[in-house]
Parts: sequence; structure tokens; C-alpha cells
Amino acid sequence: MLHEKIANQRRDFLHKKARYLVDHYDAIGIEDISVKAMAKRKKGGKFSFGKSVADNGWNMFTNILEYKLAWQGKQLVKVDKWYPSSQLCHVCGFQNDATKDLSVREWDCPKCGSHHNRDKNAAINIREEARRISA
Repeated sequence: MLHEKIANQRRDFLHKKARYLVDHYDAIGIEDISVKAMAKRKKGGKFSFGKSVADNGWNMFTNILEYKLAWQGKQLVKVDKWYPSSQLCHVCGFQNDATKDLSVREWDCPKCGSHHNRDKNAAINIREEARRISA
């Protein structure tokens, strides 16, 4: 009973969040991540998101978002999971391989000197790549 209530609350939240986004944007770009691969434990003690990634409902959310956008004649643009969104400086385009380490949350571009928050920088790069793909 409790599990059902939580599942319903999650589904309701995902539908409401997707509706908000569809009402406010004509196109939405997302990273086409593999939740299943992220949830697997890595050999050799490498970082893994574990079960927490599978629990967040990402696949359900992207499916809901995709069909709600399609109903409105709008577009969901999926950026390839191998696109180096967090490694690219959104200012000058320099690719910083040191940011492959997920513990690096902020970095300075050695080429142009711009300071980046990993997540904000990745979001800007995903937006720009989605614009490029849909053009």
C-alpha cells in the first residue's frame, strides 16, 4: 500500500513537471543517458550511482515528456550520451579531459580562463548541442 502511494506520487510529480516544461518550451534537449548502465556497480571500485539512479524515474520522465511534447507538435532532442557536455568549455570549446573524474565539480578553463560549475556548464553545452541537432 505504501509503495503504491509513493509510486502514484512520483508519477503525479513527473506528469506535472513534464506539463510545466511542455507549456513553457517549444523544444527540450536532454542527455540520452543509460540509466541501466549508470546503476550497475563498476568493476575495480569505480564510481557508480547504484540503485538511486534507477529509483529516480528518469526513463519514465523522458517517456512522459516525449509524448506530451509530441501532442503539442513540439520536439524532444536527445543528445548522445557520449557527447562530452561536462568536459567542454561553453565559452571557447576547449575539451578538458581532467573533468572525466566525477569528483571534479568546478574547473577553470586552461585556454580562456573561464570558471565552470560542472552541472551548469554541462547544461549549457547540452542546450547548445540540442539547438545544433535540431537546426
